[in-house]
Formats: sequence, structure tokens, C-alpha cells
Amino acid sequence: MDENLISVSQFSNYVKNIFDAEILLQDICIFGEISSFNVSNGVAYFGLKDENALLNCVMFRYNEKPNVGDMVIVKGSPNYYVKGGRFSFNVTKIMPYGKGLLYENFLKLKEKLEKLGYFDQSIKKPIPERVKRIGVVSSPTGAVIQDIIDITTRRNNSVDIVLFPVKVQGIGAEFEIAKGIDFFSNYDGVDCVIVARGGGSMEDLQPFNTEVVADATNRCKKPLVSAVGHETDFTIIDFCSDLRAPTPSAAAELVVREKKKDFELIDDLIYNIEQSLNLKMKTAFNKVDLLANNLNKEVSNLIKLNSIKFLNVTNKLNYNVNNLIVKNENKFKLLENLLNKLSPLNLINKGYIKANVNGSKLKSCKEVDVGSEINIELIDGTVLTKVLDIKGEK
Repeated sequence: MDENLISVSQFSNYVKNIFDAEILLQDICIFGEISSFNVSNGVAYFGLKDENALLNCVMFRYNEKPNVGDMVIVKGSPNYYVKGGRFSFNVTKIMPYGKGLLYENFLKLKEKLEKLGYFDQSIKKPIPERVKRIGVVSSPTGAVIQDIIDITTRRNNSVDIVLFPVKVQGIGAEFEIAKGIDFFSNYDGVDCVIVARGGGSMEDLQPFNTEVVADATNRCKKPLVSAVGHETDFTIIDFCSDLRAPTPSAAAELVVREKKKDFELIDDLIYNIEQSLNLKMKTAFNKVDLLANNLNKEVSNLIKLNSIKFLNVTNKLNYNVNNLIVKNENKFKLLENLLNKLSPLNLINKGYIKANVNGSKLKSCKEVDVGSEINIELIDGTVLTKVLDIKGEK
């Protein structure tokens, strides 16, 4: 017979001693979902489960009965019941999951960052009114990024999306998230940043409740929108961000303006320009009319003034001309009288005649001989005569 054989009691006690001796398993906290809860003789027996395991729990004193399906944190130690051969977790305290150690750490970090000024409204950067490109820090798989793409495309298909793929839960996720935020902070190709993930337990959202992500968010040079979890979920990044969106889809709604609003803005601008031009044209026309009226008045006054001057000048000129005419008429009459006196015709009327001999004027008897032919000019004609005798000195 094998000398290594041990009894059931020996084995069971050995197992129990292992659990009892392991210090790291004493007074530990475990979170999970209540799968059942029964009370017998004042002792509570319930199951605590997650997706892959079930833990039987025993609580000898309890003040409040949780509901099946509640997420809780239990504090206690593992126990192996030798007589019954059952393993269980002896619970000394049950806390709602949201108010457990993770929540206490959340509150401590929140208080620290608030004192550092991370949450001050004065440092919040406004989201640009018109975003052309969005930087998204999120998981490359799953519905979150697809929801953001769908909403963005539906609202304005001219907006680009640049994804920085990261883990959104698990070990090291916070460092990847911070790295993504820092990348977009120094990348001039985006107008704002969205940090997003879907809903989950407080444990799943833990990377967004870390100081490393808070620091990256606080130093981000671009406007940052947090879209972590569901509407009822709040994480540290929500307080540090410039804007908190209740869901990733809502983040896209808040950041991306509908294209039709751009068209409406263009229409408004065109309308305002038209109104401004019409007003300026109306003002210009009024000025032109005013200038024209003033010019007409000035021209009329100038014409009136110059008409008076012209009339005065004309009257003076007429007066001078008339005086000159009268004066010259008198001179003309004097000259006329003088000419009449000197006119050969006048002399002829008085009996004097004009005689020509061979085309030359006859002035002396010495210029003719008896028999010479003489042309005598009278008032009404010429008489041809011949000299018969000459009386006078020859």
C-alpha cells in the first residue's frame, strides 16, 4: 500500500491552511455582479459572477440586501469549509460598485486635479464653429468609431476624420490614450480632438480616470471633447476636457455642423451683402441727387448773376454803340455835306462842267486848239464838241 496516502480530512485541512496562511488573500476586494441572494438563519448566501467565473459568497452579518444583477464590491477573505468540503468567500462588507475603492480613488484624483485648476472654466477652449478635420482617439474596432464616421458623414461629408488607434481598456490603455492626445495636440492637420469609447463597467472605464490621461488632456493645445461611456457615466477626462459629450455619437453631433447650415450661412452672407450694397447705392444716389440739386442751384444762381451782369454789359454796350453811332452819324453828315460841296456833280449843278481832251482833263485854254474835239461831261451824259474859237490867254 502507498505510504503517501492521506485522508480526506488531512487534504481538506491542508487546503484550508493554504488559504488561511496566504496574507495577500486576506481582506481583499472583489467586484462582480450579484447572481443570487438567499438568507437562511440570518446568514446570507449569494453568488458573485462576471463573464467567466462564479464565486460563492457567505456573509454572516449584513445590513442591506442587494438586488440580483447589482454590480457590487465585496470585501473579505477566501475560506474552505472542511466539514462540508465547500469553498466560499467570507464577506465582511458589501459596497455598491460605484461607491467602492475605485470610486474613492476617483474622488481623490478629482479633488487633486480640481485644486490644480484642471477643471477651471477659464481655460476651456471653445469648439471651432466650422470644423474641417477631426482627430479621434479611440479603438479602431467596434461601433464607436463607426458611429462617429456615420454621424459626421451624414451631417457634413466634407469633414475628414483622422483616427489614432488605441486600447480603451486594460493594462497600459491610459498611456496609449495619452499618447494619442499628445499626437493631435501637436498636429496642425486637425481642428479639434474627440476621445471616445463605448459604455462599460467602472473597471472598463478606469483608463479614463487616470492622472496620465488627465495631464495629457489638460496640456492639449486643441479643443478636446470627451465622449466616454454612456450619458450617466462620468470620468476624470470629462472634467478636464473642453466639452463633455454624453455619447460618442453626440460628440460628432456637437462638433460637426450640418452642411445645410453652411449653405444657410452663405445665403445669409449674400443677403447681408446685397442689403449692404443696396444701402450704399441708395446712399450714393441720394448724395448724387443732393449734389445735382446743389449744382443746379449754383448754376441757376450763377446764370442769374451772370445774366444780370450780361444785361448790364449789353445795356452799357448798346448805350456806347448808340452814342458812337450818333456821334459818327453827325460826323458822316458833316463829311457828306463837305463831299457834296466838293463833288463835281455839285459843281455841274452850279453850271460847272468837266471837259476832256484826248482822255485828259482840260484845265486851261492853252491845252486846246481851234478845231480840237472836247468831251464835255454833264449830269445826264457826255457832249462831243469842236473848238471854234479860243478867248483868253493862249
